[in-house]
Amino acid sequence: MADWLARAAEGRARAGIVRATDVRRNPQSRPGLLDLASNDYLGLADDPRVREAAVAAVGRFGTGARASRVVTGTTAGHAELEAELARLTGQPACLAFSSGYTANVGLLTALGDPDTLFVSDAHAHASLVDGARLARSPVAICPHADLAALERLLRERTQPRAVVVVESLYSVLGDAADLDRIAALCAEHDALLVVDEAHGVGVAGHGRGAVHAAGLAGAEHVVLTATLSKALGAQGGAVLGPPALRAHLVDTARTFLFDTALAPAAAAAAAQACRIVRREPERVAALHGVARAIAGAAGVEHAPGAVQSLPVGAPEAAVDAAARLFDDGVVVGCFRPPSVPDGVSRLRLVARATLDPDRAADAAHHAAALAAASTAALAGAPG
Repeated sequence: MADWLARAAEGRARAGIVRATDVRRNPQSRPGLLDLASNDYLGLADDPRVREAAVAAVGRFGTGARASRVVTGTTAGHAELEAELARLTGQPACLAFSSGYTANVGLLTALGDPDTLFVSDAHAHASLVDGARLARSPVAICPHADLAALERLLRERTQPRAVVVVESLYSVLGDAADLDRIAALCAEHDALLVVDEAHGVGVAGHGRGAVHAAGLAGAEHVVLTATLSKALGAQGGAVLGPPALRAHLVDTARTFLFDTALAPAAAAAAAQACRIVRREPERVAALHGVARAIAGAAGVEHAPGAVQSLPVGAPEAAVDAAARLFDDGVVVGCFRPPSVPDGVSRLRLVARATLDPDRAADAAHHAAALAAASTAALAGAPG
């Protein structure tokens, strides 16, 4: 095993995909560091009201849920969270999970069987990929955003049931799914549409999500999943849709049944964040103002969400540019294979509502310049 691990490490190093857990990259550990990497899109992780809700929940329920939801782990805080998420997104029912990852895996494995075809967008998140693989279902990978291919896969399927899996806002490129047309195709071909709103809730549709913005909230053939760890500034995940689906998941979703319930403090924090998003749409507007400033300064097409993607090319150039930015006091996401679905390494510049747009734009301009310099230096290096 030791020799195998050593060879695997050498292979990752040659491919330029070595990663690290480095506390120095956390903005709290380095005052003055400009954070263009985290997913705290609305700045709610530091909001005093969200903090106070979490602290109050610890006082009331303790630090952990103590058991799975179907044993003794369900608290009033979980019910409150599910009600607030349903209210925010306009969905009739909600079930909270311990993470967005377990929500996606739990949903897809509970829906899957040999008679159900999963049609998954090629850029779908790893949690959706893993859920589809574990679901005992045939899986067809649809080219990214290719609606003609999607229609053909649905029309030519031999299975009686089908589930189409997309993200509302994609996490690496930052582009948006055409939910209107995808939902129409699903209705036409009697398919269920699963929309991962990890990057949509709190961001799209005045914060209520892209499904709500598309007028699809409550549609019987549309289900959404969400994470509480991005715009809502907490931790956990959820599936939202018809009450019958919630009942099905409570009985069959293994990542719900056999997992300790979400910590009450995280549930209370996310519930409070939902209220803030509903009452303060100006936060969402501020986020989009910063996103436009970043895209313009970086010279990239403005993406509709918080994530603005700066293509770099070679993994080594992306790593070098990110390291030089960090030395200059700016932390950005550095995405390279296998994390990038199109194989193009990139810097991911993330907008947040609490950032100064001018400072964010200056950093984005600097990031683009460093990315270009790193790419040029790599191209000129002797082979």
